[in-house]
Amino acid sequence: MALKAGLVLTGIAIGLLLLYGADVASSINVDGEIGERKDGFLPLNDMQRGIGLGAPALILPIIGFFISLKEPSKGLGMMIVIAGILIIIGGIAVVANPSPESADRDPVGSVVMLFAPAIIQLALGAIKIKKS
Repeated sequence: MALKAGLVLTGIAIGLLLLYGADVASSINVDGEIGERKDGFLPLNDMQRGIGLGAPALILPIIGFFISLKEPSKGLGMMIVIAGILIIIGGIAVVANPSPESADRDPVGSVVMLFAPAIIQLALGAIKIKKS
């Protein structure tokens, strides 16, 4: 039962990350110019998108790992690794293309806030796979 809960939580996290990425991709200016971005298909600004879609996606795979700690599962380990990879891909995109709205934020803090949970997820996924 705990393994199923971990799989569901991690599946939700992957879904949220894919939805987040799709919304960001659809909000990029078609001309490729830096400037005003059009709205994505979700009526959310960058902060709302990060809090509503990004934060749960950072936390849910870690919760899923600890819920199913005693049960071996390569599938869950792979899902946690996939979530970590998706976060790293999104982090690279954020670092490479900072939005004009976020010009006043600390770039080092942003990188740490994105990559630290991703590295933790990759490590937890590897542990889960190794123990299976």
